[in-house]
Amino acid sequence: MAVSIKVLQMPLALVLSGGFLLSGCDGVTFGDFRDTISPMPSQQTAQTSSRPKPDNRGVITYPHYQVIVARRGDSMADVAGRVGMSTDELARYNGLSVEHRPRNGEVLALPKGIIIPTDEAGTTDLENIATTAIANAQTGVVQKGPEPIRHVVEPGETAYSIARLYGVSVTSLASWNGLDKDLSVREGQRLLIPVVEDGTPADQESASSEPGTGSETPLPPSSTDPLPETVEVAEVPESPNLVEDRTPPGASRKLLKPVSGKVIRGYSTAPGGNEGLDISASAGTSVKAAENGEVALISSSSSSHTIVLIRHPDNLYTVYSNVSDVSVKKGQSVSRGQKIGKVASGDSPFLHFEIRRGTESVDPAPYL
Repeated sequence: MAVSIKVLQMPLALVLSGGFLLSGCDGVTFGDFRDTISPMPSQQTAQTSSRPKPDNRGVITYPHYQVIVARRGDSMADVAGRVGMSTDELARYNGLSVEHRPRNGEVLALPKGIIIPTDEAGTTDLENIATTAIANAQTGVVQKGPEPIRHVVEPGETAYSIARLYGVSVTSLASWNGLDKDLSVREGQRLLIPVVEDGTPADQESASSEPGTGSETPLPPSSTDPLPETVEVAEVPESPNLVEDRTPPGASRKLLKPVSGKVIRGYSTAPGGNEGLDISASAGTSVKAAENGEVALISSSSSSHTIVLIRHPDNLYTVYSNVSDVSVKKGQSVSRGQKIGKVASGDSPFLHFEIRRGTESVDPAPYL
């Protein structure tokens, strides 16, 4: 009995000394020693891939949302400034104070684009519409492959319970989100759930399933008994899809697609989403007016990011971004299908196209 006590005392001393060493590492993030700490004892976890690299602003863009990765020495103002938003808005969206000092590698969620203001008379601020379109066209390269699940932390949840919920290691969860050495999470925080190495997102349902196989389903009686004689059934004609085929509100008819090409980023109302469609097209492709209207604004942020805004009846606007060689002028009437410019050159050229009813963006897909 005395021998067994001595055997147990040695690992306990090692554990206590390890805890003392970790407590002195105030400036160390979890990612600095993630390879030396095992996640949950006896927990079965999936092998996960590394988090994608952010762009030069620190932004990682997924189809339905965006996040930004803080750098060493950043303040909240520094992070917000890189994406052109206010410090207060970024802090509030992430449940933080403006005085918060983000850690190196800490991931912050980005809200959806700015709201378009109006003046006292209710007139749309067209310059701000153009600014929003430019921002949407400069959101960076959308990550390919599966989009990570975003988990909003509920009261009482911990990094361990969340990792166990999705069947991933707590070290991987910490690395993807830049958690501190204490693995602390806060209520309302939006966490990226790591993507497993086989290219599929972590699955909450499969992660929570019990191991083992279920009972075999018995064959139904109809599989052994003969079926009754065939009964002829009259074919019912397919009903028209009235919802899909109807003309959207504010449009007298379906609009013309401004360029032919694949939609590489769709419309999304999710935080950090896209307020229009990004349509792949070769540089120099003609951009056509989607409907009859009047050119309300031509705005340029650079030679390769020109915005053309066309006003249509019933307070409807179409916005065309990433346009070069604009062939129309402000105040000019244009007809449906008329060439208004060309798709600007770039690494992966595309046209950013929006439809707005007044100041509100709407999904362009039903209108085209």
